[in-house]
Amino acid sequence: MQLRLRTKLTLVMTGLVLLVAAVLSGVFAAQLLDQLLQATSKRASDLAGQVFLQAQHALTDAGEQGLRPASDSPQEIHDYVRHAFEINEGLRTQLKAAKENPLIYEVSITDHEGMVLISTDENLPGKFLPRRTPLSQLVQRNFLHQVKVLASPPQIYELDYPFTKGGQPFGEVRMVLSSGFLLNDIEPSLRTSGTIVLVALVISTLLAAVVSGATLAPLRDIAAQLDRISAGEYDAPSPEVRGFAGGGDELGLVSRKITQVGQQLRGVHEIFSTMRENMNSVMAGLEDGLLLFTRDSRAVMISPAAEKFLGAPAGHFLGKRVTEIFPVGHPLHEAMRIESDELSEVAAEIELETSEGPKRVSVSVQAIQEDGERMGALVTLRDLDSLESINTQLQVSERLAALGRITAGVAHEVKNPLNSMRLWLENLKESLPPDQESASQQAVQVLDKEIDRLDAVVKRFLDFTRPMDVRLEATQLSELLKDVLELAQPQFQKSNIQLAQLLPIDVPVVYVDRALLKQAVLNLVLNAAEAMPNGGLLRLVLSRRGEMAEITVGDTGKGILPENRQKIFQLFFTTRPGGSGIGLASAFRIVQLHNGSIDFTSEVGRGTTFRIELPLAA
Repeated sequence: MQLRLRTKLTLVMTGLVLLVAAVLSGVFAAQLLDQLLQATSKRASDLAGQVFLQAQHALTDAGEQGLRPASDSPQEIHDYVRHAFEINEGLRTQLKAAKENPLIYEVSITDHEGMVLISTDENLPGKFLPRRTPLSQLVQRNFLHQVKVLASPPQIYELDYPFTKGGQPFGEVRMVLSSGFLLNDIEPSLRTSGTIVLVALVISTLLAAVVSGATLAPLRDIAAQLDRISAGEYDAPSPEVRGFAGGGDELGLVSRKITQVGQQLRGVHEIFSTMRENMNSVMAGLEDGLLLFTRDSRAVMISPAAEKFLGAPAGHFLGKRVTEIFPVGHPLHEAMRIESDELSEVAAEIELETSEGPKRVSVSVQAIQEDGERMGALVTLRDLDSLESINTQLQVSERLAALGRITAGVAHEVKNPLNSMRLWLENLKESLPPDQESASQQAVQVLDKEIDRLDAVVKRFLDFTRPMDVRLEATQLSELLKDVLELAQPQFQKSNIQLAQLLPIDVPVVYVDRALLKQAVLNLVLNAAEAMPNGGLLRLVLSRRGEMAEITVGDTGKGILPENRQKIFQLFFTTRPGGSGIGLASAFRIVQLHNGSIDFTSEVGRGTTFRIELPLAA
């Protein structure tokens, strides 16, 4: 779990205070324990001295009472002293008082050989009392040993107070103490010390929270300032940083530096936004799909045109590795020879299933280097079928233009002789006898009809080659296409054709010449109807594709033979008996005048679909 800075600072300060408190408490406890043991030793020594004085009084009282040892033998003297101690009420009272001391476990008076003369334990007189651990040994040891002894099961310690008789060592007063009694004696002091430590800890925690809050207040102001810069408020004024120096300390300087950096970021952001818009505009206008990969083969830029090859939006692949975009089994994985996320320079052609159907695709990989070091790679995907279609349209456009120039000249050169021929033919009609069945009259009628036919052909030539006056206006294509269907309705009824239309009104308007575009679409609709003389289904669909509006006209007729597909837009080319061969060429020309494109797909025996794309008004 990630801790906040304030929590960390509070814990550190509390820990430091706790450490200081623990050290001071340890020193205090060591001094306290040493003082208590020294005081205990002194108290025990004082009690032993009092017992010794009372023992001397007991011997004095025995002498005053006329008691004497039977002889000077040690045994007699020993028995005399023991008897004097036992009969002295003052000594017994003194021993009893010493025993009631909470520190004293046992008090005994022994001779120099260790035999007990009198004791608070009635079972000990007349027995030899072994030596116990001296109390001085516990007093002189270190603090940890003393704590260990007090925390362990109770142990017995002894303080000896030797005395003499007649100038010779006679015995000693033995004060026996228990470590358990010592612990009980010093426990209140230890509790007081622990209470002080706990109070110090609580106070230190509160102080740490207050101090950390006051210390981190400027940092919160700076964090808020950074958040505003991250949100794009690069020109936000520098806040008055709260601190111990009123904003004039190091944190205030940092805040002002951040404001300067924000202003610099604003300029960089504007430059970057402009570059990104320009790049997006350039990328949107490219027909090739481009994918830019970094040194570690991660995609950092994908053009909109690449989406039809990838089958998903470009944003879905940004940041992914090349093996994630083109996994094993993907046709492009093999074509680009991807090995362990490494891209090698390659150029190949493959068949790829795209969102627009199967297409021939050219794929190339180019390494990007700087100062001889590989920085990344650029993958280019090119739709070869679309290129061929564009080349075909360019060729058709060039042919139509060339043919238009030729036919315009030919039409003008033919029209004048035709006018002369008609004039002379009218003169010839007037000079012939009125007999309608004569060979001369029949010949004149045939010549008249042929001249009319030639005149009509020349007129069509001139109409097609004459420059068109295009008058653009904002047009809702759904309304225009509905007008086209109304015009073609009689043909639909005559040929028993069913209509499937999808004309949404949410497609943005386009700038077109309504009359010309209506003529172009009507030509396609009538051609589709004529391709289904025995009935069928005609589809008219309006949709939006990026920044283009698309008009689709499809039929279920016999389709176009492969050998005729390159000629379909050529002037005067027709496969229909009685057709003029001008309708599709005229539609092609009209679409070009609107900066659009026209294309088709066809399958023999299943039908043909024409697509017109026109730029949206936006």
